[in-house]
Amino acid sequence: MTVPTAHTPAQYVQEKAAGSGSSFYYAFMFLPPPRRAAITAFYAFCREVDDVVDEVHDPHVARTKLAWWRNEVAQAFAGQPTHPVMQALMPLAADFAIEMRHLHAVIEGCEMDLSQNRYLDFPALAQYCHLVAGIVGEVACNIFGRTQDSTVAYAHKLGQAMQLTNIIRDVGEDARRGRIYLPINELQQFDVKAHELLKREAPWGYSDRFQALMRFQAERAHQLYDEAMGLLPDADRPAQKPGLMMANIYRTLLREIEKSQFQVLHQRTSLTPLRKLWIAARTHVTGR
Repeated sequence: MTVPTAHTPAQYVQEKAAGSGSSFYYAFMFLPPPRRAAITAFYAFCREVDDVVDEVHDPHVARTKLAWWRNEVAQAFAGQPTHPVMQALMPLAADFAIEMRHLHAVIEGCEMDLSQNRYLDFPALAQYCHLVAGIVGEVACNIFGRTQDSTVAYAHKLGQAMQLTNIIRDVGEDARRGRIYLPINELQQFDVKAHELLKREAPWGYSDRFQALMRFQAERAHQLYDEAMGLLPDADRPAQKPGLMMANIYRTLLREIEKSQFQVLHQRTSLTPLRKLWIAARTHVTGR
C-alpha cells in the first residue's frame, strides 16, 4: 500500500479531518491543542479505514487494504509506524488511553461491511454499531477527559445513537451500494420490502409502511440519546462538551429528517456548516 509523504503527519491528519466535512470537526475546534491533536489523529484513522470500504469497489482489494491497516496498527504499537496517521497518533496514544484493541475494533467493523449487507435483527446491528461507533465514543471520551467509569458507558451509547442517526439519514445512499442496515425482521414487521428500498422509487418508496418503519427507527435513536445523557455524570460534563456538541448536531439532524417525513431514499439531509458551528458554540456556552 502506498503511504502518503507530501505532508507532516500533523498536517496530513488535519487535512483529512477537515476535508471530510463531518460534524465531528466542529467539536474538535473547541478543544485545547493536545486533546485536539489526539482526536484529530484518531478521527483521521477512522476516516482512512472507512474510506477503504466506501471507495474501493473490489472487495478483495478492500480486504487487502484493511489487512494492511491491521498490520500497520500492530507495527505502530510496536514502535514503527509508517503511515502519517499512525505517526501522528502514536505519540499521543498513551496519554489518552488509546489502545491497539480500539483501532482493531474499528477495522473489524469496516470488515463487516465487506461480508455483510443485511442484518437479521437489532442485536446483530447493535454489534456492528458497537465496533464502528461505540468504541469510537469510548476513545473520544478518554481524549476529552473523564474521571468516572459511567462516562465511558455514556460515550458508548451516544456513539450508537449517532450511528443509528447516520443509518436513518443514509438509507438511500446505502441502497445505491446494495446495503440495507435496517434490520430484516423490522422490515418484515412494517411490511417494507427490501426491493422497494433498493429501487428508491416514488411514490410507493415513501409509503405509509415506510414512514412507520422510519418513525420506529427514529424513536429508538432518540431513546438511546436520552439514555446516554442519563449516564453522563455531572463531574465529567464540562470535559465532555465536545461529545455533547456532536450529540446536539446529530440530534438536530435527526429532527430535520423527521420534519421532512423521512425523505431519505432520494436525498441526503444535512445541516449547513454555519448551523453546525452555531450548535457547537451554543453547546460550548451552555454546557448542554
